[in-house]
Amino acid sequence: MAEVIAGKKACTVNPLKMSAPIGAALAFLGMERALPLLHGSQGCTAFGLVLFVRHFRETIPLQTTAMSEVTTILGGLENVEQALLNIKKRADPALIGVCSTGITEAKGDDVAGFLKLIRDKHPELEGTEVVFAPTPDFVGGFSDGWARAVTAMIDALVPRTKVRTPWQVNILAGCHLTPGDVEEIRETVEAFGLRPIILPDLSGSLDGHIPETFLPHTLGGTRLEDVREMGSSALTIAIGEQMRPAAELLEKKTGVPLRVFDRLTGLAACDAFIALLADLSECEVPAKYRRQRSQLQDAMLDGHFYFGEQKVAIAAEPDLLFTLSHFFADMGATVTCAVAPQEAPVLARVASETVRIGDLGDFEQHAGGCDLLVTHSHGRQAAARLGIPFWRAGLPTFDRLGVAHKVSVGYRGTRDLVFEVGNVFMEQLHAHEQHITPSALHSAPPVDAPAGAGH
Repeated sequence: MAEVIAGKKACTVNPLKMSAPIGAALAFLGMERALPLLHGSQGCTAFGLVLFVRHFRETIPLQTTAMSEVTTILGGLENVEQALLNIKKRADPALIGVCSTGITEAKGDDVAGFLKLIRDKHPELEGTEVVFAPTPDFVGGFSDGWARAVTAMIDALVPRTKVRTPWQVNILAGCHLTPGDVEEIRETVEAFGLRPIILPDLSGSLDGHIPETFLPHTLGGTRLEDVREMGSSALTIAIGEQMRPAAELLEKKTGVPLRVFDRLTGLAACDAFIALLADLSECEVPAKYRRQRSQLQDAMLDGHFYFGEQKVAIAAEPDLLFTLSHFFADMGATVTCAVAPQEAPVLARVASETVRIGDLGDFEQHAGGCDLLVTHSHGRQAAARLGIPFWRAGLPTFDRLGVAHKVSVGYRGTRDLVFEVGNVFMEQLHAHEQHITPSALHSAPPVDAPAGAGH
């Protein structure tokens, strides 16, 4: 059990934490023909827009109610009403995901009440689902906002049913999974003859494809029709502890049993996932996954020489921090510095003696002496100042290409992760060896020679 150390700083020096509204907006971006709407100032939306554009390098549909000082004091009903009508007229999305922000939550806007009044007043909004996720900036963080949006969609869109489809499986994907990860999970489930309904599905909307035409809403993602069928699935698989509340709500509402996987990276975790799919489908494990498992075992055998006794520092969202810490522990490395942006139940099970709730300033302060730093792109300055190798993980990663397609789940993803990180350790080992030149070896005194017995 890791000791979770709460932060006591009066201010954030170098932010690690991202806000809950941004997390909720990204979850809504995983829906087909969707458009997230942030109920707050224009600056709140602009910040999230820049963050997503830099990370995914894609067009991001994101709207705002554009609250000003006056409308914030008087109440945002008119702004929400006008925003919904404009979005319906210009974009005609299937889903509008409304996310509150700190300024409107502090004011106390009754957004759920607003939406009911607006619906009754404007029948022209018929045909567009409007889902509200309460996500104040001052409560929780990015993963909490994502989880609240998914929970809100299940609450609003999934009907109660007692019909079961034995070959259908719900997948609730956490925010720490890349579009590439989600695609790998889908292909694995489908290989067993099962039909996955993934919520949300970033692999369809933010996987980097070029659409045939421009649309003012998301193109690809989870369809509303599929969400409405989740109550008839045989099982719900939640990936990441952050998805447990959504899975429990779905179970309470529809009776669909749940299984939570805290990670899908690592040999044991992959074995458990594959075994579950084999039991559900009553099928043999496909030969390609048996071979991929063997390849992962070989990769772990080849790589453990370079991971062994290495000291690693990680700063990431709770579920990603948990996943990466256990990956490094499995490979023989030690996580000596672990930093999370906010509290979460999963932090107590991180593979480290302590987990600090803090920022990248705390990360830099406690990462001295480590052999590798792991965090998103905002950690690159700390790595340069400390002179420690840096491996990027998480969102935002804006100084590397192809981050949306990186895969670290399943046998194949874990294998590639071993190679990618192992190569960083190997490079440092070779760089150290190059400092020992043949002339230096020739002039060095014997190991057992007394002090001063050189030349």
